[in-house]
Amino acid sequence: MGGKMVEFAGYNMPVQFPEGVVKEHLWTRENAGLFDVSHMGPAFFRLIEKAGLAPEAAHIEIAKIIEQVLPCDVQGLKRGQIRYTCLLNLDGGIIDDMMVARPLNDDEQGSLYVVVNAGGKEVDFSIFNELGEGNVTVDRWDENALIALQGPKAKDAIKALNPNAADLGFMNYAKFETPFGDAIIARSGYTGEDGFEILVMKEYAVALCAQLLSNENVKPIGLGARDSLRLEAGLCLYGHDLDETISPIEAGLAWTIQKCRRERANFPGASRILNEIANKPSRKRIGIEFLDRAPAREGTIIQNQNGDDIGIVTSGGFSPSLNVPIAMGYVATEFAAIGTQIRLMVRGTARDARVCAMPFVPHNYFKS
Repeated sequence: MGGKMVEFAGYNMPVQFPEGVVKEHLWTRENAGLFDVSHMGPAFFRLIEKAGLAPEAAHIEIAKIIEQVLPCDVQGLKRGQIRYTCLLNLDGGIIDDMMVARPLNDDEQGSLYVVVNAGGKEVDFSIFNELGEGNVTVDRWDENALIALQGPKAKDAIKALNPNAADLGFMNYAKFETPFGDAIIARSGYTGEDGFEILVMKEYAVALCAQLLSNENVKPIGLGARDSLRLEAGLCLYGHDLDETISPIEAGLAWTIQKCRRERANFPGASRILNEIANKPSRKRIGIEFLDRAPAREGTIIQNQNGDDIGIVTSGGFSPSLNVPIAMGYVATEFAAIGTQIRLMVRGTARDARVCAMPFVPHNYFKS
């Protein structure tokens, strides 16, 4: 379809299509964009032996296993519910961020649907395999197709696959019969917009995309606009805004650790994370508002008004929706309050900026 192809996490991916990143970005905000995100790591984490276990008991057993490395409440997931969470190392640093979800039906209890990032999936899956060695299998689906349909008109376009998919609640998923075989469809995404993520067997991928693109409100969108959309939405990109030294609390993700997990304190790095919740972390992720139009990219040093280095930009770019540069980064906590005046060292010149609230563009998620 004329995509400009680039290497990304070992995959050949379209960074943009002929209309360009800005038009693709704005189209997704106003209509619906179709993204090939098959480089991601969808998989099913399943009990090998669950004979004799009631459905609820099977769910609790698989949840307890995966909760050894995740700080979210997996046991408390409702059927069909998805949670965003982080895979943690022993120091409470983030190995990866991911989605974990509980299936709907009785016969599927004792399994979890997970989606991890492309760059880290080999490490992630090896951790999952070690966790459940002898008891759990990791059924990888990353050789198949994961397609994201995002934007305010996505809910109408998804009806071409199955009309009932449009009735999904936000952060819920189910298996649907479609003209392209059974598909896992989740109401979730990475743009700040309403939308869906569709897991389908690879042999149906081209036909499924062609069907969705036959809708006049749907256009193909590349990685470039995916990045600018997620930045406007204030969403983290692993390897940039998150890494193995950063905790969920520093990243502003305390909301991903439910009260019951804080009380049990039985996840990796719990002592560090609970201390940061109680006493504040030494650094925090911030949004950055520019006071001129000179953009600051990843790696730009952040200074206070006295010229002291206080942090670094981790994601930066141009906002097509706002027509201004925007950025995220980390600063020492005492400089993280909204409205704090900061300086960005752009090509050797100090540029005035200030800390601002995120998201930069309001989220437009589906509300039931």
